[in-house]
Amino acid sequence: MGRKIAIVGAGAVGGYVGAHMVQAGEDVTFIDPWPDHIEHMRKHGLRVTHARDVAEFSVSVRALHITDAQQLAKERPVDIAFVCMKSYDTAWATMLIQQYLAPDGYVVSLQNCMNEETIAGIVGWGRTLGCIASSITVNLPEPGHIHRGAGKGGAAHTVFRTGEVHGRVTARAEEICRLVGYSDSAKVTGNLWGERWSKLVANVMGNGLSACTGLSGGDKLQSEPIRRFSTRLGSEAIRVGQALGYQLEEILHLSPETIARAGEGDETAMRVCDEQRFRDGKRTSSEQRPSMGQDVQKGRRTEIEFLNGLVVREGEKIGLSCAANAVLTDLVKRVERNELSPDPRHITGLRLN
Repeated sequence: MGRKIAIVGAGAVGGYVGAHMVQAGEDVTFIDPWPDHIEHMRKHGLRVTHARDVAEFSVSVRALHITDAQQLAKERPVDIAFVCMKSYDTAWATMLIQQYLAPDGYVVSLQNCMNEETIAGIVGWGRTLGCIASSITVNLPEPGHIHRGAGKGGAAHTVFRTGEVHGRVTARAEEICRLVGYSDSAKVTGNLWGERWSKLVANVMGNGLSACTGLSGGDKLQSEPIRRFSTRLGSEAIRVGQALGYQLEEILHLSPETIARAGEGDETAMRVCDEQRFRDGKRTSSEQRPSMGQDVQKGRRTEIEFLNGLVVREGEKIGLSCAANAVLTDLVKRVERNELSPDPRHITGLRLN
């Protein structure tokens, strides 16, 4: 009998990886709080499309609204639970699924930000794993439809990096790698925390900017002042991560030090960063928006406090000022509260130095 898998949060990332698992024959139950999405999946299944070079497919799925999750008490326990909710929903989502876990079951954070500690506070460190989705560019444009704004990474870019919090390679880390590997290239990492912070830097550079300006990824790329500000955001986050002792990995196909120096004004590093980002931009739909930009479009709360806000807070603890991240955090929160409308001038008009 195969492992019983629960996907808590059937949005963009959870829906994408879960649909591929179902397509491969795995036993997957989707749990989500959006009624329209659940009803559509029950009636019509889950559809997955790509902007480039990948055929679309649909799968019939088992979908439960969070109010229906109690049905799991009558069934075989859950062996593996992927939490794929927004960071601010991590605690309650973990508490929801904890009671249905098998004795040797465990929870995998397949999310942005640094949420393993929150999960471990509920199920214990011994039942907590992490999985990073790098440059996945997925969204949920309508109920029952997951769209990826690019093709697959494949051999050119390892999308999924899964690992134990203690860094050792284990059979269950390899099992998670196998499961997410149905969707795209995957590896087991012994450097979960370094991978986490590196992905956080990538999100810090793009997510909040989309929310604040209203621009898509392609439009942000074309604006030199916004590119420069993005690099400064990343530079601050990298310096904080280095000071905290993380072993940072490649970020947006660039070395962390190159981004850090570019954000500090090194012209050669700035040129290298720009060249790489324009190359990467050709592989992704210019209309693709990162998750926080999608959140603002949908009137949802963003994860700004768990990304740029986290950089600011961690920097304060060690005496590093992160002025760009602090300004962006404030701007996005004001957009969330409808005090400001998204506008590129929020960034292009800044004078930080």
